[in-house]
Amino acid sequence: MSDATTAATTAAAAAAERLRATAESTDLLLHTLAELEPAAVFEPSALSGWTRGHLLTHLARNADSLVNLLTGARTGRQVPQYATPETRDADIEAGAGRPLAEQVADLRESQRRFQDFAAGLEPEHWAAPITHRDGTVFPAWQVPGKRLIELEYHHVDLNAGYTPAHWPEPFAVAEFQRLGARLAARDGLPDLLLVAEDAGLRVRLGGGGDSSGDGGGADDGGAPGLVAEGPVRALTGWLSGRSDGDGLQVHRGDEGLVDPRSALPALPPMG
Repeated sequence: MSDATTAATTAAAAAAERLRATAESTDLLLHTLAELEPAAVFEPSALSGWTRGHLLTHLARNADSLVNLLTGARTGRQVPQYATPETRDADIEAGAGRPLAEQVADLRESQRRFQDFAAGLEPEHWAAPITHRDGTVFPAWQVPGKRLIELEYHHVDLNAGYTPAHWPEPFAVAEFQRLGARLAARDGLPDLLLVAEDAGLRVRLGGGGDSSGDGGGADDGGAPGLVAEGPVRALTGWLSGRSDGDGLQVHRGDEGLVDPRSALPALPPMG
């Protein structure tokens, strides 16, 4: 088996695993929506300026946009995720006021289109490079993972009872590692060690040392200014801006802080 064939097979397997996760995540979201009253779609979500209708329309159009990216992977030519940023925003605004039943049907059908298109790709397609709307280039097998991120975070943003505590553990672990590594590389953050007790992971922000999020290695940067400990879901909720730090214990040296949430630093938005 050639190196290219091996790489394609590995990429296809990774994509298949994440596609299964997006299907499960969508089912959970649809279950939440089935419990909403029809008028709730017009109420505010947890995202500033967006109703639940804005959020659901965004999720549906995001699925279609990822089909565009996968089309590029299949054809070998770059297909824009959205025609223009203005078109993306206009489509969300235009669809936000639709009734809940129409929103649910759109979400279900757009996810089905995404799943069906992905199922028709060959292994070599999953190894093809594609360009995200923000300009980053990555292999196509990562697209289902990006869909999962949209589904899980925005399910929380729906503000309808689904919280970071409900996230699947593999998702919370992967996001703790991803967000931790991204923030560890940023300058200007206070010195803070995050310890995910249940997952055996830690990440160091702002003070050097072990910032890989892989749970191994000693801290070369000395004792951290602050330590925040707790379940990986709670830490990921805080890192992603979906929690104010509820469920975490924060201490400085041997001193436990009375109000740990006020001690945690402000983080930059996920972007």
